[in-house]
Amino acid sequence: MKDRRTFIKQAGLAGLAGFVPINPLLASDFKEDKSANNEVSDAKWPDGSRLVVSVSMQFEAGGQPVNAESPFPQNMQKGFIDLPGESWYQYGYKEGIPRMLDNWDKFGIKVTSHMVGSAVLKNPELAKEIVQRGHEAAAHGMDWATQYSMPYETEKKFIKDGADAIKKVTGFEPVGYNANWLRRGTNTLEILQELGFKYHIDDLSRDEPFLLKVKGNDFVVVPYTIRCNDIVLVEGKNFSADQFARQVIMEFDQLYIESEKKRRQMSISFHDRIGGTPQMVAATTQILSYIQKHKGVSFRRKDEIAQMAYQDKNIIRE
Repeated sequence: MKDRRTFIKQAGLAGLAGFVPINPLLASDFKEDKSANNEVSDAKWPDGSRLVVSVSMQFEAGGQPVNAESPFPQNMQKGFIDLPGESWYQYGYKEGIPRMLDNWDKFGIKVTSHMVGSAVLKNPELAKEIVQRGHEAAAHGMDWATQYSMPYETEKKFIKDGADAIKKVTGFEPVGYNANWLRRGTNTLEILQELGFKYHIDDLSRDEPFLLKVKGNDFVVVPYTIRCNDIVLVEGKNFSADQFARQVIMEFDQLYIESEKKRRQMSISFHDRIGGTPQMVAATTQILSYIQKHKGVSFRRKDEIAQMAYQDKNIIRE
């Protein structure tokens, strides 16, 4: 059975039959010509991968507002600080990210770290270590402010300040962006294009990267996930670590099957104070061990995925 993308291509060509006669030779060519449906070229990535896995490591702890959301009841009296909540966030940079960094090295993979500017300024050595160990530093705003309601110039400064903090501390110039809870505004993409960013991830609409036109120029979307995301499943829905691992593995299995016929990208997201706990790193070890047993799977930073998208003649354009 043909996949949906091939069906649409062939149906579109077949629909022309009512206007343009197809002689027997052309009809035969259509059936046999692999370039007509591109099943093989559309499926494989430019680097030859069958399936690309993209891992995110959110570096947010230290940049949160006072009395930010945490596992504790949100019932603090006005004028007091939620001290145990503060310590929950501190775990992210004291234990969580260092533990995850060692695990990425164990498996030989590189990830994208979405960094909040104020968190980077509070823990500069950790931010530098992330980059020094070969991972991508992507921008994640200056702090946890709500940017979708900001005026154009205010939002532009907010994004730039966060990116500048990363570059100042790590020497790495961010080319990717992630808004707080993915909630970008109507001006965000134009601002990112203007500031020289190459991609954003605040989109859940596909399981593969695609191109948009922003101010007349190409701009890459590297889709993100809330399905394989620890803050949604573990913190938000109280999944256990083994439930999280099982769900991610099930997602991988399905995408791996689909990747035989079409371009597929899998995203997995971890947050410093959640994904860096011992049980979650153990779950991640199960996930990565399982994935790496499959042929044709590669792990790529999101800036690498964006670069492939710009160079890929088969990329989806919207």
